[in-house]
This record gives sequence, structure tokens and C-alpha cells, in this order.
Amino acid sequence: MSRVVSVNVGMPRDVPWRGKLVRTAIWKRPVDGRVFAGRLNLAGDGQADLDAHGGEQRAVMVYQVDSYRYWSDFLGRSDFETGQFGENLTVEGLADSDVCIGDRYRIGGAVFEVTQPRVTCYRLGIRMGHEQMPALMVAHRRPGFYFRVLEEGEIGAGDLIEKIADGPERMSVTEIDQLLYTADHPTEALRRAVRISALSPGWQGSMNSLLDAAIAGRRAGNAGLSAAPAAAPSWNGMRRLQIVASKSESEDIRSFDLAADGGSGLPDALPGQHVVVRLRPRMDSAPVLRNYSLCGAPGHGIYRIAVKRERDGIASHYLHEHTKVGDLLEVSAPRGSFVLEPGASPVVLMSAGVGITPLMAMLKTLAETERSSPREIWWVHSARDGAHHPFADEVRGLIAGLSAGRSFVFYSRPSANDQPGRNYDAKGRIDTALLQKSGMPLSGTFYLCGPTGFMGAVTSALREQGVPADRIRTELFGPAAAPSNGAQLPAPHPPSGEPGGGPTVTFVRSGLAVSWDGRFRSLLELAEACDVPVHWSCRSGVCHRCECGIVDGELAYSPDPIDPPREGLALICCSTPRTSVDLDL
Repeated sequence: MSRVVSVNVGMPRDVPWRGKLVRTAIWKRPVDGRVFAGRLNLAGDGQADLDAHGGEQRAVMVYQVDSYRYWSDFLGRSDFETGQFGENLTVEGLADSDVCIGDRYRIGGAVFEVTQPRVTCYRLGIRMGHEQMPALMVAHRRPGFYFRVLEEGEIGAGDLIEKIADGPERMSVTEIDQLLYTADHPTEALRRAVRISALSPGWQGSMNSLLDAAIAGRRAGNAGLSAAPAAAPSWNGMRRLQIVASKSESEDIRSFDLAADGGSGLPDALPGQHVVVRLRPRMDSAPVLRNYSLCGAPGHGIYRIAVKRERDGIASHYLHEHTKVGDLLEVSAPRGSFVLEPGASPVVLMSAGVGITPLMAMLKTLAETERSSPREIWWVHSARDGAHHPFADEVRGLIAGLSAGRSFVFYSRPSANDQPGRNYDAKGRIDTALLQKSGMPLSGTFYLCGPTGFMGAVTSALREQGVPADRIRTELFGPAAAPSNGAQLPAPHPPSGEPGGGPTVTFVRSGLAVSWDGRFRSLLELAEACDVPVHWSCRSGVCHRCECGIVDGELAYSPDPIDPPREGLALICCSTPRTSVDLDL
């Protein structure tokens, strides 16, 4: 019979890593005597990253003595101590290939249920002194797993582990782990996985996403880990498109209609996606790249962008003042995961300033599908005044044609010519409490686009009103991500020291182009040195959290990702540039 070899706990502490301090509780130490297993964790134990560790679904981490022996041989090490892998219970038996999700065990005075495999992050690499450990855990099929505590009680070293129930579907920890992280996602296995009620909600969501993709025939990429839309970019790199129309939409925003050079229709974009435009305002300077959301109705063979003229904007000044109908622009294929999702639930489109652009494409799409799929639609926009309110008449016409459409416009500084009740509905910035009183459905899906301050304020207000985080979709101007630790970063800048001599790496959203330097081991390290905001977790090609769009260029991977990203995407934690590259960061 299996038994507990050691019970290990540890509280968060700061450890040095690459010249900074990292908060982690992965250092666990054996406990003498018995320990109370509570619903959320063991007594005396804590977690530094509550998004990935701890809580009801991940109360107790389990790892096996047999895996200790395996890694000792594989790594050629003999210095392991109990708790080395950050586990709470070091056990004899309970192999990942034998234990199934939903299995229940009695240990001492407590009862446990298996909920999910361990999600390894870079902190395990710190603890082990081996940065590739997260990838090795998956590749060698030895992740370990988490318990949920069904009955609280005391446990201790030497306790026997008695199995009292089999999990449904009999899917092992190894099988579930491989199903998510590798490139093999058989449909029938996914159907079995989503039927396991004991599987933690996060993993349930990933399995459902993989199943949806499998049923739809979308096999490329990993839908369980990636936030990317279903379709890959229609072309790689840049394509020359012709300006066929241009129009002033407000005092500071001008739209441009782009068509294929030669007259053929352009591939459809998803409503909410953007393109990257490469411009050369000055022939004696390097080109600049900018993201512009598509604001036209998808499916018409033409892409429309709307560009706000910024005071010091090199690209926007060039487009407003120096381009004309007939000119050619270098444009990427549509990309981005901020897209309108199909369904019947209410939709709330909220924007400020030029953030209106991707929501225009969504509104037009909803208007075109009104007859086949009527939905309650709320349009909420904030502008300075009528002169700075783009697409105002067009939106009024679209909303008027919807059976369940409602518009609410805020002007922060209305002019004397702006009439309340006609041009706008309320003075000031967007007020979610006022909107709720006016009937805005909190049960809907919210799509937000605008400046960072607007996004933060509105998101916080909606969360306080009870809107779940997974029903608030956002698109930010500028750098696309926030740092993993939530800290505020300075503006992106070249890395310190002498410039490198390698290919040019352009961080498109950040407006920064720098030369690659071999002192960095990955594009992720370069981004961090430039203070370009990025998401990441494993740093070894497993979790896809660092996934971003690659607009142009070629990468080299080392190590190879466990499951390669879909075409048009890059994992920057384990890649370096082969050529000049443009990243959507």
C-alpha cells in the first residue's frame, strides 16, 4: 500500500534570481508530527502566486519518491532533499501514470480527491537550479498532481494512503497532462476529459477549448493554452495594399479604405482584429510599424482603418498629411484575439476615443447578423465632444436598425453646440453605475477598448458590480501585456549597454526597434531588458503564456516547444531571431 514519506510546508519568501528578488514558496521543509489539512492548504503552508497555486482546487501538492529516483539518475544528482520539487506530500507509490483525476484517498484523518496535474512554472527551475525543469516535467511525463481536501483532518509522515473511490473515465494524471500540453489532442479523449467533474475548472476550460477546436477541425496550435483566434493569418509578412478611399471621421481621426493591388478581394477578417502597417515617413530613417484596428464590416473584400492624429505621431502625421488615394501601403494580415464571439447572450461594446475602431467592426457584424441571431446590444462610447466623436451618425443608424439595440454616449467636455439627449446622453466619463440604472445588462459579455486609464477604471467598476473577469474582453493601446508580477514598468527603451550587432527586433505595439544581442538567451529576455511588458510563466516552451503575434521574420527555437505555436504566433521564452522580426508586443 502507498504511504506518506514526508509532509512538507513552507511560506513565501524572497529569493535572488537574475539580479532581482522573486517571491516564492517553493522551498518546502519536512514537518515533525502531524499537520492539519484544511480546505485551502496545510497548516503552516503558503503560496506566493495564488493564480497558479493553492486554493481549494490545489490545496495539497503530491510528488513521488520514484520520480526523485528518476530525476536523480537523469540529472546525475544526489543532493535532493525532501520537498525538493515543491510538494506538500512526498509519497511512496501513487505514480502519475496510475493515479486518475477524481480518484479519492483517505490519509490519516482526512479525505482527498485528485483534481489536476501540477502546472510547472519558472520557480521550479529556480529551486532545481535547472531552467528547463518545467519542460522536462511534461516531456518525461512526471508532473505530480494536486489534491482537493474533501474532509479536513490531521495527516503525518508514515500514514498509509487508502484508495476509497475511482475517478470517472479513468484518465490518469499523465494522460490529462499530455492531452493539454502536447500536440496530441484526440477528440474522444477530450470528450472523456470534459465529463470529469472533479477536474479543476481551469483545466475544464482548457479541455473544452481544445474539444471545440477539434470538432471544428482546427488542429494547428493549442486552443487550450492560446488566446489566439481560430484562423491563422491569411498571409505572412507584409502585402502591398492600395488606398482606395479616405475620409475625415472627426476633427482628429481619418479613415482609410485599403484594397488589394490588382482588384481582388481581401480575405475576411474577424470583427475586432487589427493589422500592422509599415511606413517610411522619411527615406533616410528606418521604417516605423503601427497597429491599426479594422473598423469596417468584415466580408466585403476591403479593410478600413481609422487613424487618430497624435501630436508627436510620426506615423499618424504621415498618413493624415502625405498619403492620398492610389498610394500603396505595406500591411500585414489581420490578427489579434480581441474578436467578437458568436452567441445569443447580450453584448456591451464600450470604448473611449479612438478605441471605437475595433468595436465598429463588431457593431457592423452584429447589425448584419441581426435577422439570424438577434441579441441585446449596448453601445457605450466616451468622447471629448461632438467634434471629436467619430462615426457618430453611422452608429446612430446602425443602432436604430437593431431590434434590441441601445446607445449611451458620454461627453467629457461638451461644447456649446452639443445638445444633451441628441448628441450625447450624459456629461463626464463613463459611469457604470449610471449605465446599470439605465438597464445595461451585467449578464452580457463586455468588449472594452481605449486608453489604459479608461480600461483600468471601467474593468474595476464592472468587477465590483459582479461581472466575472472572463466576460470582460479588452484591447489596449500601446504595449499589449502587463508584467507577470503586476508591477508598473517604465516606458519601453533600448537595453542598457552597447547596441548588439544582430537582426533588428521590432516591438510593434511599443514602437521600439532594437538590434539583437547574443548576451540574451531569448526574445523574452530582450523584451524584459527593454521593459516591454510581456506575460510568461514556464520560460521553457510549455505553457504558451508568452505567446504573441509575429508579424514578419523567422525564429529559431531552443529548446523546441512541447507543442509548437500556430502559424503567425511565437513563443518568445525559448526563441531567438534568425532574421529581422516584428513582434506584436
